[in-house]
Amino acid sequence: MMEKYFSLRNARDDERGIIQDLTLAVYAQYQAVMPPAFWTVYRHNLIATLNGEGNFERIVAEQNGSIIGSVLLYPPESDPYTHATSGVSYPEVRLLAVLPQARGQGIGTALMKECERRAREAGAQAIGLHTAEIMQDAIRMYERLGYVRSPETDFRPGEGVTVLGYRHTLRHEVSQ
Repeated sequence: MMEKYFSLRNARDDERGIIQDLTLAVYAQYQAVMPPAFWTVYRHNLIATLNGEGNFERIVAEQNGSIIGSVLLYPPESDPYTHATSGVSYPEVRLLAVLPQARGQGIGTALMKECERRAREAGAQAIGLHTAEIMQDAIRMYERLGYVRSPETDFRPGEGVTVLGYRHTLRHEVSQ
């Protein structure tokens, strides 16, 4: 049983390999339900995204000195899917990953809330993400957090595969 305490922070450049290994390990669960050719392309895209340079934030969850979760946060209109979506006018969350043995501690929720906090701080009115139908646990969490389907942002990266768009309206605190 892992300890319940964890912290969130920006990833350091020297942690990219750790984040890549973690993300690939987490997403490997979908290999069995994807056509082999699609999985090969998907895995390649995961690696290219994780190793890419760009205007996005890498956020990690750390516990006992180890990275146990990560997420990428893209600014508005940054096209995080390489022209698959037209640049949306709100930040986009991508590649949320939490180690299986660390699940159930609220780490995924905390990473999502941190993305929302940063987006709100940057003045965004909404935040979005894309996911696949096979990622049912993630979809349940997103919906619990208030994300709603935005089919106008769906895209199809391959035959028979639809990537589902979700959007969450951010509530801004009113100062008194």
